[in-house]
Amino acid sequence: MRAWLPILLLFFSNIAMTFAWYGHLKTERNSPLLVAILVSWGIAFFEYCLQVPANRMGYGRYTLPQLKVIQEVLTLLVFAGFAVWYMREKLTINHLWAACCLVGAVFFTFRR
Repeated sequence: MRAWLPILLLFFSNIAMTFAWYGHLKTERNSPLLVAILVSWGIAFFEYCLQVPANRMGYGRYTLPQLKVIQEVLTLLVFAGFAVWYMREKLTINHLWAACCLVGAVFFTFRR
């Protein structure tokens, strides 16, 4: 198994997860809450179809804490892109500082 395959699957699962959790704020804003929930669940199904295999493949190659930190970093990277390009939000210098903290988390998690 290639070391990057679980990371790639986690990346795509995060895209699905981000749309499941936040996409309805743009696309289903005027729909009933139940519609937004059902659409989100439908999208989340595909997220789990990627997330679960990624964790199974990655566990053993990466420790459990390493998998979690990889997941969180990817979540925030995908979310930042989603916020800027899809939701048209602005990122600030504070978001950059938060990203630096994540780099520190990655460093300490992978340090021997």
